Amino acid sequence: MRLLRRTSRPGHALECGPARPARRCQRGAALLLAMVTVAMVATLAAGMVWQQWRAVQVEAAERSRAQSAWILIGALDWARLILREDARAGTTDHLGEPWATPLAEARLSTFLAADGDHNADADAGPEAFLSGSIADAQARFNLSNLVGDDGKVAAAPLKALARLCASANLSNDTASRLADALVRSWAPAAASAAAPDPAQPLAVRRVEQIAWLGFDAATLQALRAQVDILPVPTPVNLNTASRDVLAAVLDIDLGSAERLVQVRQRSPFDTLDRVKALLPEGLTLDPKAVSVSSSFFEVSGRLRLDERVLEERSLVQRKGAGSGTEVVVVHRERRSLLAEAV
Repeated sequence: MRLLRRTSRPGHALECGPARPARRCQRGAALLLAMVTVAMVATLAAGMVWQQWRAVQVEAAERSRAQSAWILIGALDWARLILREDARAGTTDHLGEPWATPLAEARLSTFLAADGDHNADADAGPEAFLSGSIADAQARFNLSNLVGDDGKVAAAPLKALARLCASANLSNDTASRLADALVRSWAPAAASAAAPDPAQPLAVRRVEQIAWLGFDAATLQALRAQVDILPVPTPVNLNTASRDVLAAVLDIDLGSAERLVQVRQRSPFDTLDRVKALLPEGLTLDPKAVSVSSSFFEVSGRLRLDERVLEERSLVQRKGAGSGTEVVVVHRERRSLLAEAV
């Protein structure tokens, strides 16, 4: 039997030759296991913290989106009220009325202030800024006028569209190609169900959707400010239409159209007879093609809340007259984007 030997240094622990390396390996394994356990706990804790942070961010974004949507709904109701009161005030629509004045971007708290101290309320309110405008949808040429009661292309509106395309420097066949494509797009659903045509395009309801019919981006860009697609045929409002649209629908030169613009700025047209007196002799005005009032309006709202921007565009229709006037929403579209990208 091997005898234990005492070290030369006093107080030193006794050494046992073969047993000493085993205990050292056990201590190393325990240390390694402890480190692995700590790493696993730290990883799980970090994951739980990240999940919690992510849930808070998602909840905050959803709350911000809901708040922004409700604010824009309130702005839309405000615009509807303005249009309803405008109908009670008169039967003509022109660019000098309150609805035509855009709302510049302003802090939301200035609208919610109960007293006159807007500065104090604005400092305490949220970082939300609201802007918007109301535009006359009948200031542009309505492409729905191209389809007559018989479902075919109407001659007079087609000529007006051809003149409008010429003023936009588009090719001569743009108007006819667009009219034919729209007629095919708006073919009755019953006929399509009875004899399905794979070549029939989708029904176009927005100007941007004209791209479905095979027209390029340059054509859409040239027509976007001059044409629109409304649910029903409508006349062009001579009090709000641009010079090019006036020249196209009235079949007059740009100089005469500019003269109409100058006259209406001083005194808006209240009847078609006033307009007729300013036109060349023998030119007639079709009430189905032109008017001095509007029923369709485009309401645009923009809300900037912190780092997000929410934009909404709504088409509304004004029905009735006087106290019985109502303004209904035809369709709405909304988009969200970052403030830095605006």
